[in-house]
Amino acid sequence: ENIPADIKSKSLKEAKEEINEILNKLESQNLDLNRSEIEYKRLIYLNKHVENLFKLKSKKISNS
Repeated sequence: ENIPADIKSKSLKEAKEEINEILNKLESQNLDLNRSEIEYKRLIYLNKHVENLFKLKSKKISNS
C-alpha cells in the first residue's frame, strides 16, 4: 500500500479528525468533481492507515 508519508505519520486521533473534515467537505457538495476525487482518494488512504493502526494495536494486545 502506497500510503503517503504525511498520512502514515498521523495519530489515530489526527486521522479521524481529517476523515471527518473530508466527509463534511464531500457532503457539502460545494466541491468540483476533480477536487472531490482528490479528497475521496485521500479519504481512502486515511481509512487504510486507521485500519493498519488497529491491526498493530490488535497484535500488541494478542501478544501480551
